Amino acid sequence: MEYTKLGNTGMDVSRICLGCMGFGDAELWFHKWVLNEENSRPIIKKALELGINFFDTA
Repeated sequence: MEYTKLGNTGMDVSRICLGCMGFGDAELWFHKWVLNEENSRPIIKKALELGINFFDTA
């Protein structure tokens, strides 16, 4: 995994970001394609195994 500095914080973040908009509870949101926690966990786990430490949760 390639990393880059996050501004002048000294933190290294992966150049690849995992977007998390599709993770959550479909019953609480407008989008019915959202993955529940059980189905989201393997994706997040794999991202961490690959060295991704940048997650877009906005």
